[in-house]
Amino acid sequence: MTEELLHTARSAAANSQALNDPDFPLFHLAPPVGRLNDPNGLIEVEGTYHAFFQYTPTHPQKLVFWGHATSTDLTSWEHHDPAIAPDSRFDMHGAYSGTAIATPQGVELWYTGNYKDPDTGQREATQCLVTTPDLTHFTKEATPVIPAPPEGYTAHFRDPQVWQDHDSSYRMLIGAQRADGTGAAVLYRSLDLRQWELEGEISFPHAGGAFDSFGYMWECPNLVKLVDQETGALRDVLLFCPQGIRPQAPGFENVFACVYLVGELVGTQFVGCDGTFTELDRGFEFYAPQVFARSLSQLPTGDSPAPAVLLGWAGNAGEDDQPSIASGGWVHCMTSPRELVLRGGRLYQRPFLPGLPLRAADWGGTTLQPGAPFSVPELAGSRSWRLRLEVGASAPWRIHLGGEQGVSLRFDGATLVADRSSSRYPAGSPRTVELAAAPHAVEVIHDRSITEVFVDDGRTVFTLRSFLDATPGVRVDCEGDLALRAAQVARAD
Repeated sequence: MTEELLHTARSAAANSQALNDPDFPLFHLAPPVGRLNDPNGLIEVEGTYHAFFQYTPTHPQKLVFWGHATSTDLTSWEHHDPAIAPDSRFDMHGAYSGTAIATPQGVELWYTGNYKDPDTGQREATQCLVTTPDLTHFTKEATPVIPAPPEGYTAHFRDPQVWQDHDSSYRMLIGAQRADGTGAAVLYRSLDLRQWELEGEISFPHAGGAFDSFGYMWECPNLVKLVDQETGALRDVLLFCPQGIRPQAPGFENVFACVYLVGELVGTQFVGCDGTFTELDRGFEFYAPQVFARSLSQLPTGDSPAPAVLLGWAGNAGEDDQPSIASGGWVHCMTSPRELVLRGGRLYQRPFLPGLPLRAADWGGTTLQPGAPFSVPELAGSRSWRLRLEVGASAPWRIHLGGEQGVSLRFDGATLVADRSSSRYPAGSPRTVELAAAPHAVEVIHDRSITEVFVDDGRTVFTLRSFLDATPGVRVDCEGDLALRAAQVARAD
């Protein structure tokens, strides 16, 4: 069955029109054909970044593989055969999300196998393993390592993250749904990566019950260690996607949310978290983020610390009807890679694109006048670029992408209004985001049909799919004097 499924995937990719689609991103990871969603198994080995991902090459048929792509600079991606095919009973209805861990023998890919009984519709969720000595040849374990959820949890039990702890044991974090229909995250521990003992559910002793009934399912949990740059303290940041929350706060307007908490994981207790949670990305499309796996030596306390680099899915569940389906037979892509930085308990996301470095523009230091739109000369004719502006403004100003069917990013004091209502994908009404203050720096990354906005070094981030007309480039206009104190640009085409 494996070869038959791989042949199906290869044939779909070989006949794909995606690369001929003018909306297909140049430096964001997108599927060679069909549908892409969650990033999986992110890991860097000997200078090569490996990104696996949920991949449905025969979309809308729901045959979910793990796709596989590599890059040495995080801007040029090479696709390979799928690493995991849904060829076993336990994953025949989807090789679902998970993570990677490096071992002395190579790399292990941990994922959730999904099976639905064709007669009853009853779901079975298992935690499964694929090993690879070289990230080219992949061997699936014949049976799941964790064959069922523990008592007290439903079959919505998925998305394992596996890592090595400082005592040399291993831990596994899994998103879960309790039997009473509320969301949670569960921890296991192992000495050998094969025999796993249930430790228990993550609890929040200082959160005042804020997470006791927080949504109906926690998807894609990811635990990340960072040093707070203001305090010097080593902290744990828990990323997860709580489905079904309705917080009384600005934001959280997408189908499902993605949030982070800051504290310290001690045993199964997440201490020091007072119940505060923050939305990770305020944009129209963002979900299921994952950080590239780091070994003990690569953690902030290790001998060779490495940055925490995140990829997210620039999409949402149930929102597949985008122009690229008709024009190229593909849908969705990843965000650009982002380095995570913790500062004063707040998570910042900075673009991490070594293959597309910024360079200073000689028009930095000028002042724009109202009624005189400024077209960035270095980006004339470009549909894939980076632009970073350091500004001083007392009146509203705007960055406009495309022509009449374009996207507007309007800054008015401490607010950002993103409006794509006149674009070729006008999904969602204009969205207003409250900022901490009037921005002093804004970076926009645009790649044909995806746009990411980073305000004040990534304190606030906004991701959106931006299907524009054929008008390339970008222009800036203002309603009062706008001081461009510094400017940097890069183009990818």
